[in-house]
Amino acid sequence: MSRFLDNFMSKVLKRSTVYFEPQLHDALRLKAVYTNRSLSEIVNDAVREALADDQDDLAAFEERASEPEISYEALLDDLKAHSKI
Repeated sequence: MSRFLDNFMSKVLKRSTVYFEPQLHDALRLKAVYTNRSLSEIVNDAVREALADDQDDLAAFEERASEPEISYEALLDDLKAHSKI
């Protein structure tokens, strides 16, 4: 690569070493071939999705933060009282 391209890419993308289990790596390589995408694209998309899921979970926790807490024992007692178990 040219020095310009190397400099540009280092500012746009960050390099990291990731170690995959052999079977996961094989599956990832096959997926890359079948989808005509790079390994990096697939991994970046998977990480974005995982982070978005975390954000959704945090939002759900925040929404439910004001709900009253109930112990496991109290929950079982309530289920039994209402003939649910």
